[in-house]
Amino acid sequence: MHDYAIVGGGIVGAAVALTLSERYPGVDCVLIEKETGWGRHQTGRNIGVIHSGIYYPAGSLKAKLCRAAGDSLVAFCEQHGIAYERTGKLIVATRERELPALDGLVERGLSNGLAVRRVGADEAREVEPHVRCLAAVVVPSAGIVDFAQVCEKYVQLAEKSGVEVRLGSRVESIRPVMGGYRLGLAHGDVACRYLINCAGLQSDRVAIMGGAEPGARIVPFRGEYFELEPDRRHLVNHLIYPVPDPNFPFLGVHFTRSITGAVHAGPNAVLAFAREGYQKSDIDLKDLAE
Repeated sequence: MHDYAIVGGGIVGAAVALTLSERYPGVDCVLIEKETGWGRHQTGRNIGVIHSGIYYPAGSLKAKLCRAAGDSLVAFCEQHGIAYERTGKLIVATRERELPALDGLVERGLSNGLAVRRVGADEAREVEPHVRCLAAVVVPSAGIVDFAQVCEKYVQLAEKSGVEVRLGSRVESIRPVMGGYRLGLAHGDVACRYLINCAGLQSDRVAIMGGAEPGARIVPFRGEYFELEPDRRHLVNHLIYPVPDPNFPFLGVHFTRSITGAVHAGPNAVLAFAREGYQKSDIDLKDLAE
């Protein structure tokens, strides 16, 4: 019987596996992923931003963890030769009514220990020549990285430290047994003392399968982006975000450079017809029924 079974081979599951193997040498741990590769869903399908924590309340745990995570991620990338860039972010106010919120972001950022600064329209254009705004906040610590590469490295290091890894192993059942759980997989069973659910878009289903009531269900929304033509990428040098609208739970439509050099504009938020529906034509009847 394994000490730990981790369900989900995205960046969270991989990080948990690596942390357990490093913190408890000799621990018997297995990392289980239903796909044939690591980080195939949320980990490999995000815009790749290293956030600064400027949006979180001053002194909050979210703000502290976001800042610490950014610094540790950069250190990890440097140690293991993973490409990243501290591009910096420009948060722009284009209307007078946005200026008080912009000033609030400056105050919040400084309270969270970030080296942010407020600039006027002329200085904003020095940072981003094609931006037109009334004022902006410069956030130097924001950056970009390929989180799928980070996930792959986590798994490599975890496996090197003794973690058993299983790809193509969908969890089909979970039942309690003496001293732990038995997981019925697509190919064989796994027994463990402790089960850690890192199943992302399927995490509520895994919780219910294991006899827990999550208290919430996953409703899938898909964010869609436009990509700038290669000969227009020079128009965006950093991450460019609007001042968030407090009436919506999003950061607004923004321009984001990726580590590959591509520049994206978006996102929107579209109700998806499948939990793992990354194309408009993707439909899953089971997901729709729920």
